[in-house]
Amino acid sequence: MTEKHVRHEIGMMNRKSLAVSGVRNVDSFDAEEFLLETEMGYLLIKGENLHLRTLNVEQGNVAIEGKINEMGYLDNYRPGEKVKGFFGKLFK
Repeated sequence: MTEKHVRHEIGMMNRKSLAVSGVRNVDSFDAEEFLLETEMGYLLIKGENLHLRTLNVEQGNVAIEGKINEMGYLDNYRPGEKVKGFFGKLFK
């Protein structure tokens, strides 16, 4: 049986508006950090005054507004584990 993959895309406008497709789940979010489970793995978005503008679970679309400072995939992340910033990983 072949696993169906949904298209995963990210679009950002002026570091103020972010649209992500292929989102399976929004694991956590607050004004400084969003953790999304996507078709390509866990995506961590960090910034200031972040808020969820749009969430469509059926279509897998998320839109975030605020000042986006950092974005990256967490290849070794396991659900439920605390997400550490760059310096937290560096100085374990």
